[in-house]
Amino acid sequence: MAQSGVSVSPDCITAFNELKLGKGQTPKWIIYKISDDWKEIVVEETSTEADYPKFREKLLAAKSKNKKGEEGMGGRYAVYDFEYEAPNGEGKRNKIVFLSWVPDDAPQYPRMMYSTSKDALKRALNGVAVDIQANDADDIEHESVLQRVSKGR
Repeated sequence: MAQSGVSVSPDCITAFNELKLGKGQTPKWIIYKISDDWKEIVVEETSTEADYPKFREKLLAAKSKNKKGEEGMGGRYAVYDFEYEAPNGEGKRNKIVFLSWVPDDAPQYPRMMYSTSKDALKRALNGVAVDIQANDADDIEHESVLQRVSKGR
């Protein structure tokens, strides 16, 4: 359980393990959210398509409700099975990227909850190669993520 009191749904770990095993029709990405009652991290969506622009748009369009129930820009957690060309013609590589998307423009309560609950989910997902904290749209541009992934950080 996180400092914030938010727990991780077992479905989050199951979906991640399917992505990690990478067999058959496995997800290429998973988007997680904190439930509307702010008590549990749950799977919001998965996709078997390695469509990074679509994935990015989903994060940018994320909405969360504040304590008063008003909807605004929201945070998300995500895992992406990122495929890229290794330098020096060494072929294709894959790394599992954990993204914590907490936009600076999001309301205070969702920002605080997503920031303080991140470690609970991250600890539950064994096998993440790269951890990215993203606070604005530039942080989740394909080139930006590729740069981080190819450096291994």
